[in-house]
Amino acid sequence: MNEQVARRVVLVRAIESADTGHQVLSEDDRKYASRSARELAAWQAADSKAAVTQEHFLEQRSEQIIKRLGERTPAFATFGRRGLGLPGIWAALPVLALFAGALLDRIADPHRVDLLSAPLLFIIGWNLLVYLILLIWAFIPGRKTGWAGKGLLSRLSVGKAALPRKLPGALATGMTNFMAEWAVLSEPLTRARLSRTVHLSAAAFALGAVLSLYARGLLTQYVAGWESTFLDATQVHTLLSWLFKPVLFLFPFLQGFSLADIEALRFSAGTPATPAIGGERWVHLYGATILLLVVLPRLVLAAFAGWRARRLARRFPLELEHPYFRKLADSIGAGTPAVLRVLPYSFTLDEARDRGLWTVAAMALGAQARVLLRPTVPYGEEPKEAMGATPLEEAGVTVTAALFSLSATPEKENHGAFLDYLVRNSRRGVAVLLDESSLTERGAGQAGLDARVNERIALWRQFCSFHGTAATVVNLVDPAKRPIELGAGLALPELR
Repeated sequence: MNEQVARRVVLVRAIESADTGHQVLSEDDRKYASRSARELAAWQAADSKAAVTQEHFLEQRSEQIIKRLGERTPAFATFGRRGLGLPGIWAALPVLALFAGALLDRIADPHRVDLLSAPLLFIIGWNLLVYLILLIWAFIPGRKTGWAGKGLLSRLSVGKAALPRKLPGALATGMTNFMAEWAVLSEPLTRARLSRTVHLSAAAFALGAVLSLYARGLLTQYVAGWESTFLDATQVHTLLSWLFKPVLFLFPFLQGFSLADIEALRFSAGTPATPAIGGERWVHLYGATILLLVVLPRLVLAAFAGWRARRLARRFPLELEHPYFRKLADSIGAGTPAVLRVLPYSFTLDEARDRGLWTVAAMALGAQARVLLRPTVPYGEEPKEAMGATPLEEAGVTVTAALFSLSATPEKENHGAFLDYLVRNSRRGVAVLLDESSLTERGAGQAGLDARVNERIALWRQFCSFHGTAATVVNLVDPAKRPIELGAGLALPELR
């Protein structure tokens, strides 16, 4: 699934998830889209003599739904045609950097080549420092590197978060959710593109400075020399010998220099100590050094980042184990049955609630879904000890869900510590199931029960959000009271 298809699929998922009341997409719309997509995917598979895949089905289904929404809401069609992010910046930055580099040496004296040229030494020194930082980052596993913050990456991914006017409420909510989800999902791709652009810009900036140096030399006579308040000729000779050693080694045809040459080129009271000779030698030395130490390494780094960006764009890493996708896959018989692993906390399930749990799994993950019920974690027990040897990244598990009773009051030291442990140790995120059956049974017939239930749900949702998870309310005794529809399944942090 490439980037464009993944974007449409995520957009449709966000709209369906937000449209719980079927205001913009009726049940018939969704069934028609699924049926048409199944047939189109089957024809596509027949043409290529391959099996129907989930990706082909999702691609066809998202196109059907987006086409239907565009016909009904022209503002949505306009949004669909609008490109996300700031695509022009990828080409504009290197071009601007090239011109900036060409103007750089105008800051210094335009009629001389300073052996201790501050702009040229800055270009070389800055890039060597960047290489050192990149090398250090490479040896720090498991940490995100880069200077770009989430705000910048989000702006580059989705651009300005502005929606067309006169959109139905559910559609506007879905599109807003889509932009937030897409900013998270596309972060690796945007980071790779930004890295490619930054390396290209750095190479263009240095190349601009070199081109300007040569271009100006065609029309003017350079006066080569140096001056310093603190350095003498011996120290300058040592510094330049180290600086130009790589190019003098690789390009022996370039003319070297001696200590006597450096001493002779010292400016004295603003007047060159020697006639205006030798400028060509120093232009070649600086030009070759910048090409060798700056331009070529930056182009190599840009090529690597560009290769990574193209690979991500061709094979966008969309997690198809998400409950929404698993349920769609189940509808076409693709994939294996999903497994919902449940970790009850201070909650023992009776037979009726155990059956209800299987019904909830079927609603969220498809009719073939199975439940893997783990032993109850005792109240107050240390999460690490309670979980024992249970691996959270167990193979074959589609979704891991912590199960709490809504009758309990969330406590940071107990429920919160349990959630924190699960979130820290589960790469694919953890869902939270809140069973309301005990609370509603206990308060049956009492006045104000609905208000108390809603207050407790709001409290738990805020609590789960604080601990990096999202809660889904279920009724294990009567699952039909809290149906989990396609697109509004188990709430999960976005899988990455």
